[in-house]
Amino acid sequence: MSVLPEERKNEILIELNKVGKVKVMELVYQFQVSEETIRRDLMILEEKGLLKRVYGGAIKSVFQFEEPPFTHRTTVNQDAKVQIGKKAVDLISNGDVIVIDAGTTMLEFAKCVENKEDITIITNSLPVSSVLTETLNQNKFTGQVLLLGGQIDPKQQSISGSLTEQMLSQFNIDKAFISAGGVSLQNGVSNYHLHETLVSRKMVGVSKQIILLTDYSKMGVDTFCKVCPLDKVDVIICEQPFPDSWKNHSKLEEINWIQV
Repeated sequence: MSVLPEERKNEILIELNKVGKVKVMELVYQFQVSEETIRRDLMILEEKGLLKRVYGGAIKSVFQFEEPPFTHRTTVNQDAKVQIGKKAVDLISNGDVIVIDAGTTMLEFAKCVENKEDITIITNSLPVSSVLTETLNQNKFTGQVLLLGGQIDPKQQSISGSLTEQMLSQFNIDKAFISAGGVSLQNGVSNYHLHETLVSRKMVGVSKQIILLTDYSKMGVDTFCKVCPLDKVDVIICEQPFPDSWKNHSKLEEINWIQV
């Protein structure tokens, strides 16, 4: 099995999310690489806070309950996030008022926004607002960008708090583009951070259509705070089809699952 180093690391993280641990020798056999290569991969992922190395392999890190800082996550599943972002732009119509929450997938989405007219984009993400402002200055789309006020989280580069939620209540929003720390049939969309979750929950509450952008590593995962049940979501954009165990489930009947 010949894959690029970043793809291999992403596959390791997906496996880790599914079963909670990985073994070096099993990964050596799976990817047909040396033991040294796998140990180096695990070391790099540990340095980013994405797992914890143990004798013979690795387990989920403490960040199972506390998400790694934003800068540590920008290269994780990046190819999938780029493809998801490109597809999400197709769902923006001219004249739309949209809201984008925080997260690295949302940053890739923001980088793809162009060729749209008279759109209003509201966000609580500092990197997203920065990218969109630059794109707007370059006349790649027309409209305006609104950065929500509130308390800044320097690690996650997001804005949250009661002021943020109050500001969201002032708008009539067509589409909310939200991210997730986890997605499951039982608990729906969830996230790691309470304050960010409350903002995302408010976005869901004030928007006419809910569009979830998530890579497959989040499937079947439950994180700390519930954002919304799956039946509140209208569209899911992911790089893979939904899990086999989800087939014929009633909660997916009304969801448009878009595979990129």
